[in-house]
Amino acid sequence: MPRAIWLVLDSFGLGAAPDAAAFGDAGADTYGHIVTACAAAKRGPLRLPNLDRLGLAHAHALAHGLPTPEQAPPQGLWGYAVEQSAGKDTPSGHWESMGVICHEPFGFFPPGDTSFPPELLDALIHEAKLPGVLGDCHASGTEIIARLGAEHMASGKPIVYTSADSVFQIAAHEESFGLERLYALCKIARRLCDRWNIGRVIARPFIGTPDTGFKRTGNRHDYSLPPPAPTLFDLAREHRREVIAIGKIADIFAHQGISHTRLATGHDALFDATLEAVANAPDGAVIATNFVDFDSVYGHRRDVFGYAAALEAFDARLPELYRAMRVDDMLILSADHGCDPTWPGSDHTREAIPVLAFAHTLPARAIGPCNTFADIGQSMAQHLGLPALSVGTAFLDETHA
Repeated sequence: MPRAIWLVLDSFGLGAAPDAAAFGDAGADTYGHIVTACAAAKRGPLRLPNLDRLGLAHAHALAHGLPTPEQAPPQGLWGYAVEQSAGKDTPSGHWESMGVICHEPFGFFPPGDTSFPPELLDALIHEAKLPGVLGDCHASGTEIIARLGAEHMASGKPIVYTSADSVFQIAAHEESFGLERLYALCKIARRLCDRWNIGRVIARPFIGTPDTGFKRTGNRHDYSLPPPAPTLFDLAREHRREVIAIGKIADIFAHQGISHTRLATGHDALFDATLEAVANAPDGAVIATNFVDFDSVYGHRRDVFGYAAALEAFDARLPELYRAMRVDDMLILSADHGCDPTWPGSDHTREAIPVLAFAHTLPARAIGPCNTFADIGQSMAQHLGLPALSVGTAFLDETHA
C-alpha cells in the first residue's frame, strides 16, 4: 500500500502571490532574492542541485513568467501553488495544504505602545497568579529577551509579545520561571485568546544570564486553534492509516488527526527523524515534517546567507531520503507562506509556494500552477487510495496543468 511523505520548507516562498499587494508584499520573493543576493556576494551562487533536479528553478521561472532555465529537464513533478486562505499564517498555509481553506482571517493584535487588550492581560495575570507581565508589544523574539530578560528574571513577570502574525507569544526563563509553568501559562492564554480568534499561542522558553546573554531553547511549543474542518490527516486516521507528525506539525494541527508525534530540534535532527519514520512507517502511512528553522531562525531574522546555507544543507541530504523511499512512496516538498529575508520588517510575506513531487513510478512533468495549496492534499489522498477531499485538484493525472 503506498505511503506519502510531505516535507514543508517553512517560509520558502517562490515570489509574490497575485494578491500580495493587499498584504503589503508586492515584489517579495524569498527564493529569488536569496539567489540574487548569493550571486552578488563572495560566498558564490546558491547551489541546490537536488531541488533543481526536482524542478525548483523551473517552478520559480513558471511562477514569474520567465524563460525556462538552462538546466537539465527536471526529474520530478514541478509547479507552484497560490493560497486561497485569508492570510499568510503558518496554520492556514498548512491546513489549506491538507484540504481546509480558511476564508475568514485570524485575529491580530495591533502595533503600538501596547498591543494586547487590557482585559486579556488582566485575565491572564489573575488566572495564572502572575505579578504582572512585560512587553505587551510587537517585537522580535530574540530582541525582546535580550532587552527584558534580566527584568523578567528579577521580577518573575513573563514577557508577552506579538507580531503581524496571529500569535500571542510568551517568553520565560526555563530555570527561574520554569518550563512546565510556562506551558501551563500558555494553556490559560490559549483559552483566553479564543475570544480574539488568535491562531497560535507560542511558548518561547530561553536560558542564560544577564552576564552571558540569553538564548532560546528547542522546547518551544505551539498551542494552535484546531482546523475548522477535517483535514487529510483526519481522513487518513478514519481509514486506519498512521499519521506521523515530525517537528511542529502536530502543534500546527492541534494534534488533530495525528497518531504519532516525534519532536526534534534543528534541521539535521528533523531530517534524521524523517528518515527513521520512512524506514519504519507501515503501509499506507502519512509522514509529515516541518523544517521550521528556514522561517524562525533565518527568515524572521532576515539572515539571507544563513537561509541560503540552510537550503544547501537540506538539499545535500535529499539523496538519503530517495534511497530510503520504497518504490510506491511519494514525496512532496512545499512551503506554507514566504518570509523573504531581504524584505522590510520581520514578518511573513504573501507568496506562491513550490510544489515538487517525486515517486519512482511517476513520470517527470510540469504540473502547471495550482490554484490552491489544497492540490497537495488532494494528490496525497489520491496516491494513498483515500476518498477525495472536498477541495483541491490532484496533480498526479496529466490533465492537471
